[in-house]
Amino acid sequence: MTIARSRQIDLSATPYYHCINRCVRRAFLCGTDQQSGQSYEHRRGWIADKIKLLSESFAIDIASYAVLSNHYHVILRVDKDEAESWSWEEVHRRWNSHFSNTPVLVTRYLNGETFSKEELLKLDEIIETWRERLYDISWFMRILNEYIAREANKEDNVTGRFWEGRFKSQALLDEQALITCMAYVDLNPIRADMAKTLEQSDFTSIQERIHKAINNENHTL
Repeated sequence: MTIARSRQIDLSATPYYHCINRCVRRAFLCGTDQQSGQSYEHRRGWIADKIKLLSESFAIDIASYAVLSNHYHVILRVDKDEAESWSWEEVHRRWNSHFSNTPVLVTRYLNGETFSKEELLKLDEIIETWRERLYDISWFMRILNEYIAREANKEDNVTGRFWEGRFKSQALLDEQALITCMAYVDLNPIRADMAKTLEQSDFTSIQERIHKAINNENHTL
């Protein structure tokens, strides 16, 4: 039985969540299709880049990620306090980086116009809706998955569903659960025989962390 998303994500219990999504098609999301020989490897970069871009505008940090051939993993940390500290202008800037259709009322506010009490209440409603979405994992994953689906469908010249369904979410309730899950995500490409070592695991956060550690070490020598 499907569990409502609101019951799977409870920020009062933990800010950390492990999310997974899988491609619905027989053809690969990324990698190389063994039947046709066509390479989709570049799509791994689409996902990795979009995850990082979304994190820059959302109050959601990336603890770990790994993009495999037909699915991806990402561990997210929601920072609700950060989102609640943003001004109206900051909320608009962040939301507008993904959705450019700004309501007339918001445009008038940004232009410094005077508002009635009723208009201010409506404006507050709009901004607070955006604010809540900017620390909402469902909205983060929605934008990510819709973007990838559109790009892949356009490249394949097809229409229809790209993902097998809504993303799966697992709450990580303590530090041990977080560490265990990060290790699981980091080792996924090794288990899938996509890489021999963590350093060779392309489009993963563990590879980025290793490279940063090496570069910082070399910089201090």
